[in-house]
Amino acid sequence: MSDFKDTISKIVAFRDARDWEQFHNAKDLALAISIEAGELNEQFLWKDAAAANREKVREELADILIYSFLLAHQQELDIASIIEEKLAANDAKYPVDKSKGSSKKYNEH
Repeated sequence: MSDFKDTISKIVAFRDARDWEQFHNAKDLALAISIEAGELNEQFLWKDAAAANREKVREELADILIYSFLLAHQQELDIASIIEEKLAANDAKYPVDKSKGSSKKYNEH
């Protein structure tokens, strides 16, 4: 997790200072990510995307990322590596020549 080591250390220090690790099991972190994603979605509900409250979007996105980093830390996953692996898998699923400008799923081509 070298690329995000400092950020993760700050998040873990914040959590540990409050003795919150006891609440941060994989299930609850995954649920927290989902709940915060719902709160992010709420910022766009029933309005044009440009009308969303930018500060609220920043706050909710930060919450999602914090819980995601905590989950990766707890599961001993290297964030940069799993992102690179997923990008490589998506590159194979969605080759540019078949996917550029298209919103079709990989199995709909």
